[in-house]
Amino acid sequence: MLAICCMSLLIVSLDNTALNVALPSLQRDLNASVSGLRWTLDAYTVVIASLLMLSGSTADRVGRRRVFQTGLVLFTGGSLLCALAPGLGWLVVFRALQAVGGSMLNPVAMSIITNTFVEPRERARAIGVWGGVVGLSMAAGPLLGGALVASVSWRAIFWLNIPIGLAALLLTALFVPESRAPQPRRLDLGGQLLVMATLGTLTFAIIEGRNAGWTSPLILGCFGAGACAAAVLPLYERRRPEPLVEFRFFRSVPFSGAALTAVTSFAALTGFLFLSTLHLQNDRGLSAFEAGLHLLPMAAMTAVFAPLSGHLVAVRGARLPLLLAGVFMTASGVLFALFDAERTDMLLFTAYVLFGIGFGLVNAPITNAAVSGMPRSRSGLAASIASTSRQVGSALGVAVIGAAVAAGSDVTAWWILTGCGAAVLLLALLTTGPRARAGADRVASCLPPEPADASPASPG
Repeated sequence: MLAICCMSLLIVSLDNTALNVALPSLQRDLNASVSGLRWTLDAYTVVIASLLMLSGSTADRVGRRRVFQTGLVLFTGGSLLCALAPGLGWLVVFRALQAVGGSMLNPVAMSIITNTFVEPRERARAIGVWGGVVGLSMAAGPLLGGALVASVSWRAIFWLNIPIGLAALLLTALFVPESRAPQPRRLDLGGQLLVMATLGTLTFAIIEGRNAGWTSPLILGCFGAGACAAAVLPLYERRRPEPLVEFRFFRSVPFSGAALTAVTSFAALTGFLFLSTLHLQNDRGLSAFEAGLHLLPMAAMTAVFAPLSGHLVAVRGARLPLLLAGVFMTASGVLFALFDAERTDMLLFTAYVLFGIGFGLVNAPITNAAVSGMPRSRSGLAASIASTSRQVGSALGVAVIGAAVAAGSDVTAWWILTGCGAAVLLLALLTTGPRARAGADRVASCLPPEPADASPASPG
């Protein structure tokens, strides 16, 4: 069951990391601007971030296997349409369709894992395997994406998702039992619309701000609308008996720290890949496959240290891996921002290795903090909030770093990534101590009691 759930993570992560390597080829083939390239990435991340919490709570309500299978169908079908897209506009639309399916995969799979591995250490190790798949996708994505672009075209990256998606769909029907929460939560349409308004308007303003003008009525209106929606959301959700966004979770310092760490670390990852890919292919003149080879040290370190992080969380808790992650990610950013690591191969290799170690260590403690201590019947919602934080970070990373690149300031972009690493370190210091854990226990005890999760049905 863990392997099947990890397959869904593999196709989603592999798709994103491979597509980063294909950006220059896609740019030439579709005559796309830097803004257009950012939309091919952010159309996916904005839509998936907007729908993750709805998908997680829906899975708890109507059945996790059913929603998981629906997500596989939509993601695989969206991949087919992306491979056939006749132009950039259609590609952006089909990436959004992919995201609708993707929103039903990772949080639902994590909910299945949480309800399968109930012993804390066993669950931490399972989450470590889950994080290792992220590392595997990072290791295979740039290399495989580069090989596919060099030998076929960027469209082959989307063809790759189809057999994996179909295999996961078949295996899910055979081996994953149905499960759901015993007390279904009602649809919160108002909360969903406010989440989409917040993320959509702010991301649009950041991406298009330089083209339209930062002080233009359109951009100022988007920033204003996004700020208003973000301010109204908690006020609205507190009045709901069954809110889409359970803000009581955020009273837990470790949970809030995990959410903020997810935003900063994944902003650093997507910004890092965006900058590195453009530098290796546009500045150094490397092919997509050669760029993938250059990124391999970073991805390999992530693949090695992600399961090690799961073991550390099981044995020592989240504090140590998060502290180490912050140190390594910050050190990598400093090499780029202060010492111009792109200038020599040795510095570049060192910076890539440091970032890979840091990012490999960060994922398992984020996920473990999100689901530990929460009622099992709300595991889908808790996991989806953590996944939403990752996607928000991914969208912001591409948008903000892309804006810095478009303004011709790569050094500023690297300093932003350095700041993200420093934020991970600071959050680890502030949100993972004994006092924070005691506060988390108090928050969990104050949540309304709910019955145990519904017994799984038989497969088939």
